[in-house]
Amino acid sequence: MLTARAPLTRRTTELGLLLLADVAVVGAYVLASLGRTASIPANAVPFLVAVLALTMAAHLGTRRLAPDATPILLPLAALLNGVGWVFIARLDSHLAALQAMWTAIGVAVYVATLAVIRPLQVIERYRYLIALAGIALLLMPLAPKLGQNINGARLWVRLGPLTFQPVELAKIALAVFFASYLVEKRDLLAGPSMRIGNRLLPDPRPFGPLVLMWAMSMLVMTAERDVGFSLLIFVLFIALLWIATGRAVYLGIGAVLFVLGSVAASELFSHVHQRIAVWINPWPHATSSGYQAVQALYAMGTGGVAGTGLGLGRPQLIPVVVSDYIFAAIGEELGLMGTTAVLIAFVLLVGTGLRIALRSRAEFPKLLAAGLTAIVGFQAFFIMAGVVRLLPVTGVTLPFVAYGGSSLISNYIIIALLVRLSHEQVSAPAPARQVALA
Repeated sequence: MLTARAPLTRRTTELGLLLLADVAVVGAYVLASLGRTASIPANAVPFLVAVLALTMAAHLGTRRLAPDATPILLPLAALLNGVGWVFIARLDSHLAALQAMWTAIGVAVYVATLAVIRPLQVIERYRYLIALAGIALLLMPLAPKLGQNINGARLWVRLGPLTFQPVELAKIALAVFFASYLVEKRDLLAGPSMRIGNRLLPDPRPFGPLVLMWAMSMLVMTAERDVGFSLLIFVLFIALLWIATGRAVYLGIGAVLFVLGSVAASELFSHVHQRIAVWINPWPHATSSGYQAVQALYAMGTGGVAGTGLGLGRPQLIPVVVSDYIFAAIGEELGLMGTTAVLIAFVLLVGTGLRIALRSRAEFPKLLAAGLTAIVGFQAFFIMAGVVRLLPVTGVTLPFVAYGGSSLISNYIIIALLVRLSHEQVSAPAPARQVALA
């Protein structure tokens, strides 16, 4: 039984962790300035005030709207966001100003999400409407005049002066739909339900969305020329399908489908083939398509164990370093210790999200928490693995760390939904049916 004092203790813990994160971020900002100019930045105090104001606004929103929520998620997001901003400021002051604006908007959206979506179970009723919205957002970059091709990928939409990636919001909408759909179809997917002769086989009708999502991911890969989000969306669905049913065969089916699609795309589309070739061996392409990957490897190697020091490296030699390769910049200036710290922060964030899923007593919140956590976890893994060449570079952004307004806002929405779920699971009555995490 939760005591009246427990919410206060959780929020006090959150406040303390946020203050520690703020101190670390401001300290890193000062050190980066010392490394570049050998002087303390003149705006150190205003920067501290701005950081405190944003984190306190998010904390007060949580304290008011979700007092029973876990105290871990928001400080981890604030720390990753702050570290990323320090590196963006160290590399590009103009983009740093934009990222600060997006952070403020992200915090506002975080509080608004907590205020609007309660109870969270209500959104389950609108799953098909949310699914349509997600598919529309996913395909929006293909619309004539709206869609924009940037750095070879058609993922952006331009509305007046604003350019954004609608797929960042689409992945959340699809996670909501997947969770709701699998709650409804779990029994059909979990075991054989159709008789053919003397054998019971799974009913093929519920597999329609599996094939549809495979086709959708292939469309994103080919038409929008993007590997990262197509892989992310398909892996999200397969992971939730496995969690809902407990049948590992779906992992195998999903892997086979995506490998077949990837091989076909590699043969048919030059941009996919080029990325795979650079992944296998970037050195023959060191002055062309592999230049970015090679410079990232040099940066990581230069950083070694402890790094060159904040502001003392040359990560600006890596093209598009603030978005695609910011993990390599961290590796150069903070070394293996810095990249390990970032990795641990993501592990803690994913672990907290899965803990929320395990403790949820209703089926839809359980699957939704697992799905939202999978988005952050897989996205972080894909980009970090791409930088160190465990996987081909996917083009997704490192959550909270890399530059990007669409990514930052969508990730704050994910954190808000997880915070809402962790708050509601404390007092929600236990339902009769449960779904077990495989």
